[in-house]
Amino acid sequence: MKNKIVLLLFLSFFVLTLTSCTNDSHESFKLLIKVVETSDKGTSKTFLYAYNGSQIVSIDGSQNRTDFIYTDGLISKMVTLNKTNQFIETTEYSYLKGKLMRVVSLGNYKINYIHNSDKTVSYEKFTLGSGNEEIKEYHGILYFDNENLIKEERTYDNTPVGVDSKYSISFDYDAKKNPLFNVLGFKELLNQNDKISINNTVISTVITSVSKDDQITSSANFYTNSFEYDLDNYPIERVSENTVATIGNGGYLKTEYFY
Repeated sequence: MKNKIVLLLFLSFFVLTLTSCTNDSHESFKLLIKVVETSDKGTSKTFLYAYNGSQIVSIDGSQNRTDFIYTDGLISKMVTLNKTNQFIETTEYSYLKGKLMRVVSLGNYKINYIHNSDKTVSYEKFTLGSGNEEIKEYHGILYFDNENLIKEERTYDNTPVGVDSKYSISFDYDAKKNPLFNVLGFKELLNQNDKISINNTVISTVITSVSKDDQITSSANFYTNSFEYDLDNYPIERVSENTVATIGNGGYLKTEYFY
């Protein structure tokens, strides 16, 4: 009788634990289905997200629509239609062992990536001329920590002789869930900046500098985001502001997220 009671208690605990884990998993996995952006002037834009399971199929806005194609669980192509002029941009993604190696926007640009042993990623961007010749635009390094892109450093290569031009952007994060992180394969798209991170950016700091004839000119822009979250720690509203260091407040945007 004692053994039966112990077994019954064990089974009850197992079922309760399994149910709890299942519910937690279900509640914590969400996919973004709509985004509404409203500027400080009151104009708004709506974007609708469609999926096949956790694979994103399309993002449809009033001005643009982007369709996604997968290969072996990775995003291999994005086709963006400009609804105003019917211009189509096709971007192809190539991988090696699940890591992004190349991005090609047909007729526009190409980015090559090298994944380093210290977990940084080096890259080079080339613009493609009318004869498809490659012109090196800039090169740089991406830095990561805890599945977040924390910094990008960039040096421009197409500057005049004697001119050194640099750009950097660093990101500070909250501890909440990025609304796009559950989209299969999206975190591998290194050209999507902080959208690929597991958390949400609260501060972005952009620093540019130009050096010529021993004279250095630099500027800094600060972008801040404040969030409201749902009970599962997904953002439901973001308020973004752009502050230029020498000027002051430079812009406002409210973004609403629906799952």
